[in-house]
Amino acid sequence: MNRKLRARLTPTLSVLIGSAMTLAPIIADAPMLPPFGLMMLLAWRLMRPEYWKIWAAAPFGLFDDLLSGQPPGSAVLLWSLIFLAIEAVDNRLVWRDYWQDWAIAAAAIAFALTGGLVLVLLSGGGGGLSLIVPQLLISILLYPLAARIAARLDRWRLAI
Repeated sequence: MNRKLRARLTPTLSVLIGSAMTLAPIIADAPMLPPFGLMMLLAWRLMRPEYWKIWAAAPFGLFDDLLSGQPPGSAVLLWSLIFLAIEAVDNRLVWRDYWQDWAIAAAAIAFALTGGLVLVLLSGGGGGLSLIVPQLLISILLYPLAARIAARLDRWRLAI
């Protein structure tokens, strides 16, 4: 793969592959699988804020909606709101460190999972907040792994 193509496609493909993880044949009574697509999107956005425009969350959310089984448009809405919130935080902070990025990602993941639950409930689904607590905790604890994967991919994509 030539260098320009690799530099351009690596972040996008990593988010799409993360969203495709919902297709893994895992059987569970409750949601346990973290939103890998969102986690990769957050990792890239927090690491390279200049890479994607704010509107980029919408097509990634649409792809995730198509694969995840969530009500159509839920990830489009929630991921776009997350990108807007991160943009607002970025405009206020002079600098961020690792812990602040993790806190921002944790808040974004919590917002996306609880917002997704609310949208499912509004569309006639069932369940309660206690249903997503394990998924939420696993997702927040695994975010540093997603950030590390994005950092390694970034180093690979920019290598000569």
